[in-house]
Amino acid sequence: MNVWRAAADLARAGTPGAIATVARVRGSTPVPSGTKMLVGAAGRLIGSVGGGCVEADVIGAALEAQARRRPALVTHHLNADLAGDLGLSCGGTVDIFVEPLLGDDAYIRVLEAAASAESGVVRTAVAWEAGGGPVKTFEPLPPDSARGEPATLSRDGRFVVERLIVAPRVFVFGAGHVGAAIGRAAAAAGFRVIVIDDRAEYADPARFDSGIAVLAADVEAALDRYPLNAADAVVIATRGHRNDALILERVATSPAGYVGLLGSRRKKVVVTKGLTAAGVAAKALKRVRVPVGLAIGAVTPEEIAVSVVAELIAWRRA
Repeated sequence: MNVWRAAADLARAGTPGAIATVARVRGSTPVPSGTKMLVGAAGRLIGSVGGGCVEADVIGAALEAQARRRPALVTHHLNADLAGDLGLSCGGTVDIFVEPLLGDDAYIRVLEAAASAESGVVRTAVAWEAGGGPVKTFEPLPPDSARGEPATLSRDGRFVVERLIVAPRVFVFGAGHVGAAIGRAAAAAGFRVIVIDDRAEYADPARFDSGIAVLAADVEAALDRYPLNAADAVVIATRGHRNDALILERVATSPAGYVGLLGSRRKKVVVTKGLTAAGVAAKALKRVRVPVGLAIGAVTPEEIAVSVVAELIAWRRA
């Protein structure tokens, strides 16, 4: 669940809570900057900032921040001995900013803006002084403008600056057992997922979590609805060679940054031969990943989904 949205809902309801944000990391740490955790009156609700005694200390600081109505900046030095005791492969320093949720309308509007924004910058004051201006602000930005570390402290140390960058879209063509499993796994890994199938009984939103978009349409209608760009990934996992070929013919030459086709190497030869004869450029077909996913010996739909999403993560992080 979106931490920003959950925090806004708590604040609107007047329920006690606090947000913990990894504001800065140095060296090797268990979580990247920008990682968030929502803490309620009884402890952690959503997310994690590393586990072990680090998280226990942060939850304690969050509960104190709720009680005092003041934020805190918590620093942990994860030396090799402590990292080993926690079972963490790290040895760096992490600064975690803990802020109590406020019932103030301006504060809640920032949480709501961040929850629904595709990109932007959230600035939160480290010290909340009476009459010192807004403690949290949001600035919407074009997607390409919000680059850099997901979170950091400003040079003067007065603000936590968070850059919200929209997650890549993953288009899964085919809502059968494998396609559905890929869609669910990709959503769990933080991608924005759109599952497409021309069979309405398969493209049924009731089969998927609310965070996954589902479209009953053929490839032409789907691409009219969702024009592809270089930040998009496409996975083709339909019910047969003919459908795969029709979709691949359209997406192989698209700007999509990742195109994968479920199937064997023999299938790649057959489909590639047919599309080459149809006039699709060899360069466009060469970039298609067939078989899609990492070679881990996957057999079941869930295992195949893990292999595909692992490859998607590698593509995203690279």
